[in-house]
Amino acid sequence: MTGNLLLRGMLAGLLAGILAFGFAKVFGEPSVDQAIAFEESVAHAHSHDHGGGAADEEEEELVSRAVQSSVGLFTGVVIYSVSIGGIFALVFAFAMGRMGGLKVGPRGLAAILALLAFISVILVPGLKYPANPPSVGDAETIGQRTKLFFLMLVVSVAALVVAVNLFRKLLARHGGWTAAVAAIVLYGVIMAVAGKLFPAINEVPEGFSATLLWNFRIASLGIHVVLWSVLGLVFGWLAQGPVLAPRNRHNARLQS
Repeated sequence: MTGNLLLRGMLAGLLAGILAFGFAKVFGEPSVDQAIAFEESVAHAHSHDHGGGAADEEEEELVSRAVQSSVGLFTGVVIYSVSIGGIFALVFAFAMGRMGGLKVGPRGLAAILALLAFISVILVPGLKYPANPPSVGDAETIGQRTKLFFLMLVVSVAALVVAVNLFRKLLARHGGWTAAVAAIVLYGVIMAVAGKLFPAINEVPEGFSATLLWNFRIASLGIHVVLWSVLGLVFGWLAQGPVLAPRNRHNARLQS
């Protein structure tokens, strides 16, 4: 069953990636183009102030912008989505039967897991260290910023695991509502403390449009909303066959 679910997870990830690419192309790429134009104008002004020509600052592009925004973007998004779909399927297979008294079918479980993954992997870490367009961020600090983001992501996932375990322990004795509220509060407290302890990073250059920055970050978040929504819904639908078929065969044998 795990292999079957893995294949279906990758298929759901493929569909999610195609739709996420379409969203990124329509809503994300215009902001990227504007950010690149700002970066080039700043570089041109800097070159002019120091007596150099624009040609002195130009470097030959290994991959053209046209390829980056089309084939490159599609390839990157789809490979990422298919990989996420496979991991999601494995998590789904592990979670089946381990949710205590929570009575949900394959669709419900897939939707819950997708929502939890989006919150813990994308939304909460992104509130502390949001996505930035080109020209935002110092090249010398990219290593530090990357480490901080992934450390925040690890803390968020670990906090989610602790919260889910608390939910499972409280579910049987106190019911779903109390268990859910306690788990949410615990996760929120852990992440609030982590957000307070982690250093803030503000490297937005002077003169950069706040509207452009906002639009880029909303588009980036929207890409993940599309990806995780489609993945959770489509995989839940695809997973019903492998999950329910053994149960149906078992019930048929009992009836016979």
